[in-house]
Amino acid sequence: MDVEFAPEDAAFREEVRSFIEENYPKHLIGKDRGDLSKEDFLAWHRILHTKGWVAPSWPEEFGGTNWTVTQKYIFNEESARFGTIPPLPFGVGMLGPVIYTFGNQEQKDWVLPGILSGDTWWCQGYSEPGAGSDLASLKTKAVLEGDEYVVNGHKIWTTLAQHADWMFCLVRTTSGDKRQDGISFLLIDMNTPGMEVRPIITIDGGHEVNEVFLTDVRVPAKNLVGEQDKGWTIAKFLLGNERSGIAGVARSKKAIDRLRDIARGELEDGEPLLNTADFSKKIAELEIDLTALEYTELRTLASESRGKGPGPESSILKIKGTEIQQRITELTMEAVGNYASPWVPAAEAGDNYLAIGPDASHGVSQTYFNNRKTSIYGGSNEIQRNIIAKMVLGL
Repeated sequence: MDVEFAPEDAAFREEVRSFIEENYPKHLIGKDRGDLSKEDFLAWHRILHTKGWVAPSWPEEFGGTNWTVTQKYIFNEESARFGTIPPLPFGVGMLGPVIYTFGNQEQKDWVLPGILSGDTWWCQGYSEPGAGSDLASLKTKAVLEGDEYVVNGHKIWTTLAQHADWMFCLVRTTSGDKRQDGISFLLIDMNTPGMEVRPIITIDGGHEVNEVFLTDVRVPAKNLVGEQDKGWTIAKFLLGNERSGIAGVARSKKAIDRLRDIARGELEDGEPLLNTADFSKKIAELEIDLTALEYTELRTLASESRGKGPGPESSILKIKGTEIQQRITELTMEAVGNYASPWVPAAEAGDNYLAIGPDASHGVSQTYFNNRKTSIYGGSNEIQRNIIAKMVLGL
């Protein structure tokens, strides 16, 4: 694999870097994801849309950029280097590819523009109590009555559903011997009577995930994507795209750089922690694993550029990417030592609480606890190993 950058790629990097530095909203610099409003999430998305850069991986005919694999890689690197808030994956990374691959023309015409512009915020209605990584066990039921489906059920861990306009949802339309059969893929308006969103407050004190209850929710039959009872194929396709995106190589690079900076400033027996044999060895091991993951991601991007969708290799990206993310947060906790323990939720306006410890320690414990989820969402890493064993190794 040729990883040298051609002159035109170097020029593209400068173009991307200059655009981000000049246009990224100043009020979002350094802002933590947990502190973002709906408008904060969408601010950079809309700027990228105006530029035509919001969906680099989409085909050009649907609003993509027609970038090369190298250009996509450079864009992700520069975005991570600056610490931008990426467009939410539910529309751009997940539903968009489903619609332009499986949707009919009417669905393409009304769904895709809203995703690109940010005018329509989507959430993902997959997991249920008792049906998370074992998604085929889902029980949310949709019964066709005339030209509408009547949906009843319960979704959980629905990220940012409190802001969503629409949900793409897996429902059971038929019961059979094989659980994967009889599942359908519906688009549901969150303002439909019978939709109820209840918050789940996570261990870091944040409100990012929710429960969604569906009671006699009536959904137009035209909102079915693909064929009835054939939604499992679509579900797997979407999860392949989701798992590839979870790897987060570029942002892990930036997180390791931050970890190095912290370790330079923390002392152990009067010596910078970064210079100690044990800690420097742990960082080196992380960087080696991340480099190997980066090459796997580049191979995946190269395959996609030839028209091949994400395959079982997306499970490898998901496993290693999330393990590396968790190891980075664990080492960051180790680096700041006792200062990782105190945690005061974000002060309300007018409060005069003083943060404890150096600036580098602020938010470390929240990030650590929040990242415990990364090896679970998108299909737990145990499930991904089963996929690799079956699809790659033939076991």
